Amino acid sequence: MDKAHAASEETITLKQAKKLVQCMAHEQSFLFLSAPGVGKSEMVYQAAKEAGIACRSLLGTQIAPEDVCGIPRIIGERSVFCPPRALLPENPEPFCLFLDELPACAPDIQKAFYSLLLERRLGEHALPAGTWVVAAGNRQQDRALVRSMSSALVNRVTVMHLRVDPAEWQDWAARNGVRADIRNLISLLPDALMRPVPAEPAPFSTPRAWALMSRALDMAQSSGILTRETRRALAFGRLSAEDAAVYCALAEEAIGPIQPVECYVEEPELLPDAAATRWFILDCIRQHVRDGKLKNLKPRTVNRFLRRLPTENQLTLLTSLVEQWGALGADRSMFEILKKVTAL
Repeated sequence: MDKAHAASEETITLKQAKKLVQCMAHEQSFLFLSAPGVGKSEMVYQAAKEAGIACRSLLGTQIAPEDVCGIPRIIGERSVFCPPRALLPENPEPFCLFLDELPACAPDIQKAFYSLLLERRLGEHALPAGTWVVAAGNRQQDRALVRSMSSALVNRVTVMHLRVDPAEWQDWAARNGVRADIRNLISLLPDALMRPVPAEPAPFSTPRAWALMSRALDMAQSSGILTRETRRALAFGRLSAEDAAVYCALAEEAIGPIQPVECYVEEPELLPDAAATRWFILDCIRQHVRDGKLKNLKPRTVNRFLRRLPTENQLTLLTSLVEQWGALGADRSMFEILKKVTAL
């Protein structure tokens, strides 16, 4: 996908997507696209569960055209196609038909979905009234198993691009038993929740990766086999290397609950002494300054914080963010740091 196309994409969160599905998927078909591991499939299952209807799924990479259109049977002097039970059950109640990995389907399978997506029909058979048709898949830039979709297919669905919302994920994670130390880390370092797909096949951080690692750590801990080595193996086997390193360092230093970023700026003495943990907190402060999340702090507080740090920490925070720190009122302390560094 070229940059112009990528820049034109409008995105919605999983929560917004679920409401759209529940509102209109009985009439209009959706195709939800995102990077792997965002939670598309679970969103669809949850939407159906909340609506009180069954959800049946077809995996695009594991079906043949006859799995959609059915196989012919001779009745009298004519052939009649008999749709599969998964798509046309004997019970005529509405259900949610989830077409997972639709962009990965071969062209002949995509073609088999045309009438299903637009008319809710399989040949001469209509789906039960009120049935949802929802599809999902990855994007071409995600280096996943994705094929080109025909314009005829795209024109039969509403294409929605999904984004990860850290606040929504925190609510989900708390309800689903994700470890507190993981939720705490993500609250301070939200960029770690979803990292870009790497150029080479390697683990990378996604909401799914964090949730699965949390479960793996819980199982290892309950079995009495969670050690430094197993923790590091599980983390580096699931997450982006930089996130795995930070998580393991925090866990190994056992620093306890981490305070909100603002607390460290207001009280620099709260900064941990351990090098890895201190670096992590300072990096979180950098990200908050970069994203404009510390605008409520008084200039006096910001200047006092910078003055009380060692020179190497000061330079770490200021690099490439001089303008942003200046907007917070740190001009005086930055001038003092500059004089000290240049020995003027």
